[in-house]
Amino acid sequence: MTIASHPYAFIALFVAVAAAFPLGLLLVCRLWVWAFQPPKPSPVKNGIYECGLEAKGDSWIQFKAHYYLYAILFLIFDVEVLFLLPFAAAFNVLSWGALFVMLAFIFLLAEGLVWAWNRGHLEWK
Repeated sequence: MTIASHPYAFIALFVAVAAAFPLGLLLVCRLWVWAFQPPKPSPVKNGIYECGLEAKGDSWIQFKAHYYLYAILFLIFDVEVLFLLPFAAAFNVLSWGALFVMLAFIFLLAEGLVWAWNRGHLEWK
């Protein structure tokens, strides 16, 4: 039986090699660390390190969850604008189906913005 006899044999071989290669490298790295770099904990290695300076004061600072929500909303809309740019660049050569798909995408964007606005997530507190 050869690779050419089955239509999906090459894909199965490709997937097997693609999975085995990184796993094999990770195994070699793990064995290297285990053999040549035994753990040597010490107070200096376990000490707190912050930009080359000793930590002073309490390191536990609580931030409001709204800051994270603003960041997530910004990232969502920023990435979605990146999806709109190729559409705008190829607008003249696209079909009507692509236009309807992009309108549905913009509608979902607007729906998410209205949802965040109604929930009060866009108000700076």
